[in-house]
Amino acid sequence: MFHKFKKLGHRKLAKSDGTDFGYVPPGSGNSGPVSTFNVVVNHASRGAAPAPAVANSGGAGIATAVPSGTIETLPSFRDVPVTERQSLFLRKLQICCFQIDMSETLKMVREKEIKRQSLSELVDFLQSGSVKITESNQEEMIKMISVNIFRCLPPASHENTGAENVEPEEEEPYLDPAWPHLQLVYELLLRYVVSSDTDTKVAKRYIDHLFVLRLLDLFDSEDPREREYLKTILHRIYGKFMVHRPFIRKAINNIFYRFIYETERHSGIGELLEILGSIINGFALPMKEEHKLFLVRALIPLHKPKPIALYHQQLSYCIIQFVEKDYKLADTVIRGLLKYWPVTNCQKEVLFLGELEEVLEATQAAEFQRCMVPLFRQIARCLNSSHFQPVCAGDHRCNLGFSRPCHLYLWLRHRGELGGVDLQGRLKQASEEDDSCVTRARLIFFGPFGAFDLHLGINTFFLASRFFALVLCSMLSSVIGGFFCVVPATVWGLSCSAFWQTFDLVLVLDQS
Repeated sequence: MFHKFKKLGHRKLAKSDGTDFGYVPPGSGNSGPVSTFNVVVNHASRGAAPAPAVANSGGAGIATAVPSGTIETLPSFRDVPVTERQSLFLRKLQICCFQIDMSETLKMVREKEIKRQSLSELVDFLQSGSVKITESNQEEMIKMISVNIFRCLPPASHENTGAENVEPEEEEPYLDPAWPHLQLVYELLLRYVVSSDTDTKVAKRYIDHLFVLRLLDLFDSEDPREREYLKTILHRIYGKFMVHRPFIRKAINNIFYRFIYETERHSGIGELLEILGSIINGFALPMKEEHKLFLVRALIPLHKPKPIALYHQQLSYCIIQFVEKDYKLADTVIRGLLKYWPVTNCQKEVLFLGELEEVLEATQAAEFQRCMVPLFRQIARCLNSSHFQPVCAGDHRCNLGFSRPCHLYLWLRHRGELGGVDLQGRLKQASEEDDSCVTRARLIFFGPFGAFDLHLGINTFFLASRFFALVLCSMLSSVIGGFFCVVPATVWGLSCSAFWQTFDLVLVLDQS
């Protein structure tokens, strides 16, 4: 029995066994595709999916490795008759499916140039629209695109160096050496999606949920050029394929959840938020409950991660879009900001103050009244901060929510309800430490109608002078432009409104 096992162990490999390992014996006559192993290295912070298994269609094989022979140079589309362009299109797709290592600049120079030229011709041919691509060629084109772009992303910078404490905003951007070819592949996909000849009923068979999901995985690429193309393509897919819209929103939610509660590292959060900003702008009113839950469960918790500075501008835009769409969400947004308000990170606190100012600009009086007590308590803590940044908060972030007169009016009307919120005491304490900070942190309440100084109170004479200046301007404009001009009437209305707001505020101060 032992000798039988020994003989079996030394038997020769059959021809079929050789092809299983990507080896084709010479002279075997096997001209089909060469199957190779897909080696995938999974990294903790990289969520890239392996390249999809591509099936053959219409007898055309899709190879994923460079053949042992040389790549054939094909003629251009202009040099062949119109009837043969579809077959030439398919042959060029097959050439572009070959995987070439772009990190070695001196190797396979001829093959790289042939592939680049073929990709460029495919883009020009699709953009010209001279011949409508057949359904079979559309399928093969999506397969070629999948073979090239769906790949295992390289390890992140902090994984290569082992420096886990490196801040994401301090990392150098990674530039993929294969980008000259990848850019043409992305351009081909973009032209296919935006083309008027592309039938969505046919294209959705190939650009399916799995394709979209793998496209979203690529947003974790460290190359900003690739993320920019992905942002444009995904936005176009969302606009053209209505059947994919709920799935795309749900998939983006899942990326946010993993980023917030697990990794806190993702390269494409800013680009995804840019897409969402355009999507939110198109939400119909009244807003669906699904969209409100997205605000509460995904967007507001995005203030929690430490690298918020990388995407805060896009996040703030999305938040403002929600408040402008539905003013009743202002209370939810402000309380969410206060929930995730930073304790020790001064730079992050300055970002929160700027966003809070923009939210309050779009907040109605009723919503402001609901959240003003915790809001003023947080502002008081900022003014009492031991660091100068939250106190000064930049030239344009010192308003602290009082840029609208109605907010100041509500604060004056309900000062008794605020209890221990002593803004004047906080600001006086800060003035003893740094006079320049007091100048910037002085609360500018009225905009064009004057300033409310916490040290001196309201200067009634100053407000009255502002009022009469506006009246004088309106009279002069009436003389110059005529009594039936629209502009003088508008200025006069604003002047009267400013006067009665000022008079009411003075009465409130006198009563208190």
